[in-house]
Amino acid sequence: MIVYTTYGQFQREMNEYYKRTGSKLQFPEMMRRMHKKGLLEKVPPRINVPDEAMIIDDEEFDKIIDTIPIDFEIETTLDTEVVEERMIPQFYDVFTIRHPRFTRQFSHTHNYFELNFVIKGTANFYFQDECHTMKEGEICIVAPGSFHDFLIEDEKSIVYTVCIRKSTFDSTFTSIMSHQDLIAGFFRQILKDNDHSNYLMLFTGNNMECRILLRKLLIESSKKDEYSNGCCISIINMLFCNLLRNYSKTMAFYNYEIGSDFSLVLQYIQHNYQSITLSSLAEFFHYSEPHLCTLIKQNTGENFTELIKKLKMKDAVNYLINTDLKINEIAEQIGYNSSDHFSRVFRQTYKCSPAEYRKSNKKESPFIPFSTEQDKGA
Repeated sequence: MIVYTTYGQFQREMNEYYKRTGSKLQFPEMMRRMHKKGLLEKVPPRINVPDEAMIIDDEEFDKIIDTIPIDFEIETTLDTEVVEERMIPQFYDVFTIRHPRFTRQFSHTHNYFELNFVIKGTANFYFQDECHTMKEGEICIVAPGSFHDFLIEDEKSIVYTVCIRKSTFDSTFTSIMSHQDLIAGFFRQILKDNDHSNYLMLFTGNNMECRILLRKLLIESSKKDEYSNGCCISIINMLFCNLLRNYSKTMAFYNYEIGSDFSLVLQYIQHNYQSITLSSLAEFFHYSEPHLCTLIKQNTGENFTELIKKLKMKDAVNYLINTDLKINEIAEQIGYNSSDHFSRVFRQTYKCSPAEYRKSNKKESPFIPFSTEQDKGA
């Protein structure tokens, strides 16, 4: 039997129980308790989202979330392996909730991707027997099969949790993960490895665009009409593009073979690819060159030489399309000693010269309305 409450009523019961007993409950435990007390309804309450919902502050938006219905199947049991059918409604690929506060620690796994975003305050992320306190603006993406838990220990912190079916991730977000930057490469190679626990963590600071997208996800998840799922997929695509575009340099991650510090190696390569050598990289991080080569291959799918060339060519294309730098200036910017060497490598990669590539792909100057008339008038 499916029964309903609201985020606000559920959280008030959680807060009251913790204050009165000093103990905490998991979500299913509290919902069954509320059912026994006669606090759950058979019909979901209606919600009203005001037009200004996307521009109000976090506390005011949280009051809107308090009115959103939560559904629960009474027969649900507490299990360390949470399956997507229990968390994500039928016919949905992406589903977003406000994470409950004062839940009892209960490390678990699930077969879907989970994205946790700290909107306000702090939250404790437990992973492989370690605890990381996440602060406002931090995002953690947990891979399927990862043993973890996520706890909010106060009444004011706000965290949104996005659940994404693995099958949806594989099919829908392929275009995002096909980008040739280091972060997307790591995501393809490591985060989708079914045999090992992994996570990605990024820091967005006080970015309002991310918050608005997450608000939209939460509201769309509550509508449950014929358009809602399509909207959620589009919004999560925008969120991932925003993260990859703006926050890849803040990335940290767990690697099942060498712990959490290999993210520093990838970031060092990304920032110093113009002049870095394998020997200097190995010396800097105190690895042997063969072991470092193995780690790079495992985590990016590329060998060191291929990786450096791809990073150089990616920036070269950006310079050619978006700037007026001369070919020799671009060569110098990306770490080639001569424009001839750069041109040879570029031709091998793109089957044309840098100048030909620029001519075919150069973006037009932006259209400025009435500029000709204004210039004449001046």
